[in-house]
Amino acid sequence: MCPQEQLTKDEQARRGFFERGVRDLTVFPAEVYDSWARCIANHIAPDVPMREILAPEALQARRAHNAELLEVAVPFMEILYKVVEGSDFSIMLSDSEGYILKLIGDPHFLAEYSRKDNPLVEGSCRSESKFGTNGIGTPLAIRKPIQLTTNEHFRREPYPVTGTGAPIILPDGELAGALSMSGPPDKVHLHTLGMITAASRAIEEQLTLRKINTQLAATKNQLQTILDTFDQGVFLVDSAHTIIDTNLAAQKTLGFSEEEIINRPIHDFVGNMDFSSLNASIYDMEQPLRTRYRTENFFVTIHTVRQSTDNSFLFVFREAERVHNLVNKYIGSSAYFTFDDIIGRSPVITAAKENARAASTNSSNVLLIGESGTGKELFAQSIHNSSAFSGGPFIAVNCGAIPRSLIESELFGYEAGAFTGAKRAGSAGKFELANNGTIFLDEIGDMPYEVQIHLLRILQTKEVTRIGGTKPVPLNIRIIAATNVNLEQAIQDKTFRRDLYYRLNVLTFRIPPLRERGDDVLLLADYFIRKYQQPSKQPIAGVSAYVKQLFLQYHWPGNIRELENTIERACLLTKGAEITDEFLPFNLLKSTGVEAVHAPASLPQAAPAQVSPVDLAEKEVIQNFLLSCGGNVKEAASRLGISRRTLYRKLHKYQIDCDGIRKHKEGR
Repeated sequence: MCPQEQLTKDEQARRGFFERGVRDLTVFPAEVYDSWARCIANHIAPDVPMREILAPEALQARRAHNAELLEVAVPFMEILYKVVEGSDFSIMLSDSEGYILKLIGDPHFLAEYSRKDNPLVEGSCRSESKFGTNGIGTPLAIRKPIQLTTNEHFRREPYPVTGTGAPIILPDGELAGALSMSGPPDKVHLHTLGMITAASRAIEEQLTLRKINTQLAATKNQLQTILDTFDQGVFLVDSAHTIIDTNLAAQKTLGFSEEEIINRPIHDFVGNMDFSSLNASIYDMEQPLRTRYRTENFFVTIHTVRQSTDNSFLFVFREAERVHNLVNKYIGSSAYFTFDDIIGRSPVITAAKENARAASTNSSNVLLIGESGTGKELFAQSIHNSSAFSGGPFIAVNCGAIPRSLIESELFGYEAGAFTGAKRAGSAGKFELANNGTIFLDEIGDMPYEVQIHLLRILQTKEVTRIGGTKPVPLNIRIIAATNVNLEQAIQDKTFRRDLYYRLNVLTFRIPPLRERGDDVLLLADYFIRKYQQPSKQPIAGVSAYVKQLFLQYHWPGNIRELENTIERACLLTKGAEITDEFLPFNLLKSTGVEAVHAPASLPQAAPAQVSPVDLAEKEVIQNFLLSCGGNVKEAASRLGISRRTLYRKLHKYQIDCDGIRKHKEGR
């Protein structure tokens, strides 16, 4: 069939559709007829020129909006042009709305097309809804590649042209644009459609990769931001035990830059750990790590990240000293009292405070000597809070309360496996926990003799070595010791080392007992009344004049601790506006010579051996209430909140003589 006959057939098919709506699928495919139908529905006139061209500013804005599409597609367009260069072909890239963003072709061809009634230039619109069926708008409309002959275009051009185009679709289904090639029909081949389709798919893949890379970069940036907010060092380690990521805290802590850490084996920093057998997470294990200048202890947590084949892991580490400080903060290893909290105006306590305040200005060892209950720890905390060590921890250790078998490990710490029952990761001792602060060794006279030599070495070297370890830990520490034992006598008895005594006996102060402090006992009594006043009861103004005399007369063998317990007990029992002698313990009354008033001769003064401490306390409460009621059982039962029958049963149980109490009350 000759070309003239073919044109005639095409023309007949076009007329049949536009005049009668007949579709001859032997001439044109269904996609062409469907496109023509859409054009008619959009009221496009095929013979009216279409000259919608974007202004330069609008074109520039569209190019900026589609910058990534242009960056990816233009290299492919240039490759295609090299194939068809000199054959009057043009290659076009449009955005999703059909506006031409980039046009490549032979210069004379492009110049000629720019002068047509329907000019082909950058910025011109080839949307199917505006221009009709063409090699850009129709692929965008049907979302698939298509090749259109001259007669398949909706607009009748005065020159023969074949348009081949393919849409560019993103992974989420969004149209990015279209790639098209236009040229003389006699030079077009079916492979042209294949080339355009392949190029558009390549552009789609590149855009997809770019999007994935952008998402990965954003995710990595988010991860890095999260990692950098941690105040702990972090290594992300792959299955080959190579560090693939880190954070700012790790760089700052170890003293290495990111470039010096990334892609290095984890063993460069943790030399003695077997990661090959790691199959579960590890939490807060103490482990040495190499920094730029030395090896230091860190607390390490390792989280395994399970994958389909091998496992990677997250290696998190914190400086041991920071962990120790955190532990000290939450376990209460802090000093709360200052010299202002030491109550008293007596000359002896004033002198003790002045001496202790002077001692706080240096770092020498301090030895506090005094009876139990005089407030030695109060002085120790005050010295700490007034010293250069106040910013560090205050660790108090009662050397007499720790079992003999544990005192060394408690004080000096131990390495992993140092002894049976030791923690897997080892443990820091009290001296390490007190680093950069103060350690208060209370009851130093009760420290086992064989442990004293280790303490002496710490005092001499200012460093501690854990049990089972070889690496000493430097200490910047203030040592305050206290005892109620005569250490000089203990030296004679071979229970305390003479050399240790002289090491401790640099600044020695005696804390006076309460009996030597005169009217301070009354100041302290008022303080404890305010402390233990019951909110639900009538306010207590103070102690009676008679009780003041008793307090000043009493020997106070338990010192301030005994006074505090006495006032607390009285605050619980007293219902009036002042504390009277009837609510004081029998031992205090007896020691001051007034036991006959409150404990008649016929009244048993000691409980039977089989009576429990609870029974003793109950007996004492009942005696106090009977004394305050003058031996009146009915009134005492009412105030106690029990029936008279119950009270009589308890009187019989404890052998309390009400008649004797009444007689002594009346004779007073």
